[in-house]
Amino acid sequence: MNTPGASKNTLSSDVEIKGHMKFAGELTFEGKLDGEINSDGTLILGDTAVITGNINATSVIVRGKVNGNVVAKDKLEIKSKAELFGDIRAAKLAIEEGVTFVGKTEVNPNKVAPSAAPRPPSMPAAEPTKRSP
Repeated sequence: MNTPGASKNTLSSDVEIKGHMKFAGELTFEGKLDGEINSDGTLILGDTAVITGNINATSVIVRGKVNGNVVAKDKLEIKSKAELFGDIRAAKLAIEEGVTFVGKTEVNPNKVAPSAAPRPPSMPAAEPTKRSP
C-alpha cells in the first residue's frame, strides 16, 4: 500500500488540534483532534488518540477513541480496546475482540450497488382442519 517516497509522520500525545487536518502518505496520530481528517493515505490512530469528528482516508487503523463517522476507501482495522461511536464504511473491515463499536457498518469490497434482499420461498397455505360432529 505504501508508495515509494511516501512520507511517514507522527504527532504525539501532547498534540491537540481544533480544525480540519489533511495529509498524504502515512500519519500516526496519538493526540486529540476536534475536527475532520481527510487523506489519500494511511491514518494510524494510537492508543492515546481521541478524535471528535469524521475521518475519510484510504486506510485507517484505530487503537484509540473516535466519536464520528469513518470512511476508508480500502481498509479499516479496529484494534482491541478501541472505541468507535459512529457509522463506518469501508471496502474491507477487520474488528478485533474487545472493541467498543456503536454505529452502522457498510462493507462493500466489490463496490457494487446494494441489491434487494432475496425473498424467502412462499409457504403453502395450510389446509383447513376437518372436525367431526
